[in-house]
Amino acid sequence: MSGPALAEAPAPVVPRPAPRRPRAVTARRWRRLLSPVALVLAWEAAARVGLLPAEKLPAPSTVLATGWRLAADGTLGVHLLDSLTRAALGLLVGGGLALVLGAAAGLLRLGDDLVDPPVQAARMLPHLGLVPLLIIWVGIGESLKITLVALGAFFPIYFNLYAGIRDIDERLVEAARTCGLGPAARLRHVVLPGALPALFLGLRLAIGAAWLSLVVGEQVNAQTGVGFLMMEAREFSQTDVVVLGLLVYALLGLASDLLIRLAERRTLAWRRGLRAT
Repeated sequence: MSGPALAEAPAPVVPRPAPRRPRAVTARRWRRLLSPVALVLAWEAAARVGLLPAEKLPAPSTVLATGWRLAADGTLGVHLLDSLTRAALGLLVGGGLALVLGAAAGLLRLGDDLVDPPVQAARMLPHLGLVPLLIIWVGIGESLKITLVALGAFFPIYFNLYAGIRDIDERLVEAARTCGLGPAARLRHVVLPGALPALFLGLRLAIGAAWLSLVVGEQVNAQTGVGFLMMEAREFSQTDVVVLGLLVYALLGLASDLLIRLAERRTLAWRRGLRAT
């Protein structure tokens, strides 16, 4: 037979999943706000009808009015700037040390033998429980606050970086070596991309631990900071200021986490993970 009868059958067309529409993404983002808004409205209603006494938990409108007043006279800005400075310094110190030690333990056998055992032992100690000892070591000044933040940020970054490096498939490293890539090139093109997802997770956990550590640190002989503002308000039974401080810490944590997630999304644009349905 000849002609069209001998023509090969066309390959079956595999349907591709339709891309997610921007309108659906926008609707999903707005949907995520439903439960927080509902909780705030329920809180406001319970406070207005008297179910929540004002001296115990003031209404959100009262807290917002207090925040506006403190922001207008500059009080909140001064304390917020000092808290941000301490958090940034602590993250820089703790995160930098975690990156160096985590990379050494993950990449080098000698580093693993010398660095990882003491770090594994130290992680069993609650770093907030070390406050009395840290007061003896570094005093009760700014060094204490920065040290607490650094300790809180160190362990999540170290362990996630260490795990991220060790979870890289060794066959990928061998394939890169076979293709002629040197140690620096293998580190850049294989190890770093493979460890980045775990590193970003460690950064997100470190941000939360840093703010938690700062809350405790700023309540020990501090003269400025959001934690000091809350402690001073507690002395005068200003519950609205205390709740405002908690909301400020929560918003700072959410904003920090959002920035890390945006950086992760841009840096790891090549990764396609499972999406919720």
